[in-house]
Amino acid sequence: MHKTLRSVLLAAALPLLAPAAMAAAAPTPAVAADASPVAVVRQLTDSVMNAVRADPELRAGNPRKIAQMVETKILPFVDFREMTASAVGRFWRQASAQQKDQLQAQFKQLLIHTYAGAVKRVRDQQVRFLPLRADPGATSVVVRTRVIDQGDVIQIDYRLLKSDAGAWKISDVNVMGVWLVDNYRGVFAQEIGQKGIDGLIKTLEQRNQALASGNAQ
Repeated sequence: MHKTLRSVLLAAALPLLAPAAMAAAAPTPAVAADASPVAVVRQLTDSVMNAVRADPELRAGNPRKIAQMVETKILPFVDFREMTASAVGRFWRQASAQQKDQLQAQFKQLLIHTYAGAVKRVRDQQVRFLPLRADPGATSVVVRTRVIDQGDVIQIDYRLLKSDAGAWKISDVNVMGVWLVDNYRGVFAQEIGQKGIDGLIKTLEQRNQALASGNAQ
């Protein structure tokens, strides 16, 4: 697998979920369909953290438990199709319906594998939400957060899009000034240029197999 693709995928997928694993837990009610973008991100972090603290198997990195948590507690907050389409860029329009499904499936599997390492690092980090800067009628906003980890301050921001149904979902994550989908787009374009869309799918499959077997480098 291309070295750059390997490093970017691992570095980019993990921060999407790491803030959720590091957030300070505080019981909150279920978020309504018309909840604000900040409420959506806050609910995500609280929900995941509560689950990790309550389940020793999650803290130990049990793949089955993590996959279940990603499906039930994280994916409902993420516009996975939009995120995948944006990462693939102009090539998304060239992909068949089957290829689009495969790209989304492999992207999700990568997320599950990399998250196994994140839950093992849960400690007492805190997440601070900055004031939201957005027009009342905006359909794309950025929720800015700062993760406080033993005195270090880590910038992690979330871009959310408002669906036709009115719900806000995460479509991108900014870690220390770098938007992750932009990283994906450049690396994916290089991979597709060399091997085509099927080649990218194969590369992702191989990476996920290596992660599943513990042979990833």
